Amino acid sequence: MQAPRPIKKLRGAGEPPPNLADYTEARRRFSWAEARAELSGLPGGQGLNIAHEAVDRHAAGARRDHVAIRWLGKDGERVDVRYGELAERTARFAGALAGLGVRPGDRVYSLLGRTPELYVAALGALRHQAIFCPLFSAFGPEPLRARMSIGEARVLVTTSRLYARKVAPLRGEMPWLEHVILVDGEAPGTLSYERLLDGAPAVTRIPPTDPDQPALLHFTSGTTGTPKGALHVHAAVLMHHVTGKLALDLHPEDVFWCTADPGWVTGTSYGILAPLTNGVTLVVDEADFDAERWYEILERERVTVWYTAPTAIRMLMKAGEAPLRGRDLGALRFLASVGEPLNPDAVLWSDEVLGRPFHDGWWQTETGGIMIANFASMEVRPGSMGRPLPGVDAAIVRRTPDGGVEVIEQPDVEGELALRPGWPSMFRAYWNNPERYARCFAGGWYLTGDLARRDEDGYYWFVGRDDDVIKSAGHLIGPFEVESALLLHPAVAEAAVIGRPDPIAGEIVKAFVALKPEHAPSPDLEREIAGFARKHLGPAVAPREIAFTGSVPRTRSGKIMRRLLRARELGLPEGDLSMLEAGAGATGKAGDEAP
Repeated sequence: MQAPRPIKKLRGAGEPPPNLADYTEARRRFSWAEARAELSGLPGGQGLNIAHEAVDRHAAGARRDHVAIRWLGKDGERVDVRYGELAERTARFAGALAGLGVRPGDRVYSLLGRTPELYVAALGALRHQAIFCPLFSAFGPEPLRARMSIGEARVLVTTSRLYARKVAPLRGEMPWLEHVILVDGEAPGTLSYERLLDGAPAVTRIPPTDPDQPALLHFTSGTTGTPKGALHVHAAVLMHHVTGKLALDLHPEDVFWCTADPGWVTGTSYGILAPLTNGVTLVVDEADFDAERWYEILERERVTVWYTAPTAIRMLMKAGEAPLRGRDLGALRFLASVGEPLNPDAVLWSDEVLGRPFHDGWWQTETGGIMIANFASMEVRPGSMGRPLPGVDAAIVRRTPDGGVEVIEQPDVEGELALRPGWPSMFRAYWNNPERYARCFAGGWYLTGDLARRDEDGYYWFVGRDDDVIKSAGHLIGPFEVESALLLHPAVAEAAVIGRPDPIAGEIVKAFVALKPEHAPSPDLEREIAGFARKHLGPAVAPREIAFTGSVPRTRSGKIMRRLLRARELGLPEGDLSMLEAGAGATGKAGDEAP
């Protein structure tokens, strides 16, 4: 099939020139040391702190009265928080943590929607040198328990409703959770956010902060075992700043909207830190997706740079052009996509309908920031992730039998995408799991687990994952976590999940369930198991489809053969079955009902 035509947009009248004007020259001249000079560092050369670079250095200068966050409430509220105000609020939150006895390195978790308190808590914790860990508010109790247990959360900032429904029943299992701060009231065993901040001193001086001091803990899913806590340090702010400037082309007077929830790494790196380090105005919308509302925000707020997910773009495409009629989106200058590969049709649609192409890119929770991008000055090749950021070295490799890697020099050959370690936001550990961390590196490369190819012009193209992790609506979902929750249901004997292709979400979670002998498949039981999974996992993680099966295919060593389930579901060749356990789904389709 012929690739779609490349797209290159001419700069509109009055638009600033791209920050990265010449890609080849930028790569040749770039150095992290020179980029570091764009940040001020703590006064007196006392290190690098994310909160200082994102807030305090602006509050102390000419941008003190510039709007940092424009918060749009779901009920129509519109609140502007200026850099000076944000500095004062985050200083009070840091003072409140100090008053509670929270020490540098303690983990401060948030379980909040996109409310102003979330942004204050994140930056206040970083200012205090606590490790900040955001949680997605749509998670169910089981994902929350796992993540708070792994990181041993000492402080949790949340709402009364989320606490009562999801955390309070589990609190007895978490003795290290000393403080729960509620942003909208009080309950037994909790503290009031407002009362706490009202009585706290504003800690205006940020203590000396080593750039390698831990700062952020983000969880990502794996094929097996519990979620992985990727640990990032304060030096990561340099990557946030540089990628905001080069990959997202942020300029000082931009109005920037990142639609990602801060419960995911994108919503923290680019929904808080990158825009604030670049001193722009960040739009935050509390409400969920609605095509009419989104177009209204783009028009009314005069958004210039927009960063959103392929799932959302496909939902806008599905909504048609009616919500756009009469709208003036002329302020939009740069559109970018994140979370999963963006299909070429979406790029062509945005160019035709919105007048600008979406620029896809690639990065991971572990990389902490954008690694590969379609830059503003370059042509967009629909379907491509783009080219590596200046300062980032990428390659296509294959693993060798001796545990090393071999770099594939020829273009258009599929292999594993690898990165040369050394960029500032590279994760420094999986929390309390050094063996798992060590397995990510070989032969001087970080191995991403993503399969890709590089064309002759140096553009990278995503092929797929080399494991069973499911990408649904931009979220990475570990099958083990879903299977473990399903096994808690009294009727379930075995469970296996895969990602099934979906035109909107990219993939949805499909579960194959084998029942215990005393239970028989029925629509009522299917609904019961689905509701059980949603209660325990939350709607973002729970299976969207459930199929009953006589047994789950496993290898002779007992590992679930999700590859085989996927092949049968999609009608693909089943491949080598020599390792299939006898009687474990060796015959018949995996979706067949048990007799």
